[in-house]
Amino acid sequence: MEFDDRQRRIRRSPLLFVAPLVLLILLTLVLLWEIVRSNITGDLARQWPWRLRLMDMNPLGALLAVALAAVFGRAQYARTVRPAMGWSSAWTVGDLGPDEPGWRVDVVNGGSQHAVVEETHYCFVPRGGEAGEWTDHAGLIRALADHGLVAGKDYYLQLTGPGFPLGAGGMRAGTYGRRFVDEIDQLRLRLRVTDAVGDSHERVMDLMRGARNERPGS
Repeated sequence: MEFDDRQRRIRRSPLLFVAPLVLLILLTLVLLWEIVRSNITGDLARQWPWRLRLMDMNPLGALLAVALAAVFGRAQYARTVRPAMGWSSAWTVGDLGPDEPGWRVDVVNGGSQHAVVEETHYCFVPRGGEAGEWTDHAGLIRALADHGLVAGKDYYLQLTGPGFPLGAGGMRAGTYGRRFVDEIDQLRLRLRVTDAVGDSHERVMDLMRGARNERPGS
């Protein structure tokens, strides 16, 4: 069952993106007004509203240059600090018990700076079934229990709350035993983070991808 797992930006910071852009638009409108007004002569120039002077051209040009630099500078910096979310996974031994193999998944951030976790949600696709509803950590454990999968025995699911700093060291997503891998086709993690300029980014990852192909003895 395919889904879009590309990272996407879902929200820009109202303060650090919208405010400079609005200022740039307002200054541009003022500049256009002053250009039009300066080209009106005769009696019409002394009539309302053409006699309304909002700002001298010299300070207006300087402010416009500053606003333009702020917008482009912010865009360049946002690109520099944008997180690059991904995951790595491998079969390991010991997370679920002595000599018990498990599919361990770690979420990583390849960006140049930390991102802060906003929220994590999950949904899963049982073997031969359809994807369920998105839910939180506790809801996923209850849903998996309804399918006979026991937390701490068949799998371990890391609880990651809002505010967790996701850096180059990454974070553990969980470890999943052989029975879990046999019965769950997909376990989707929807991770939303905030970067250094206040923009929100989101990516949906299938934590079961590759588990059956790389399973020991497969």
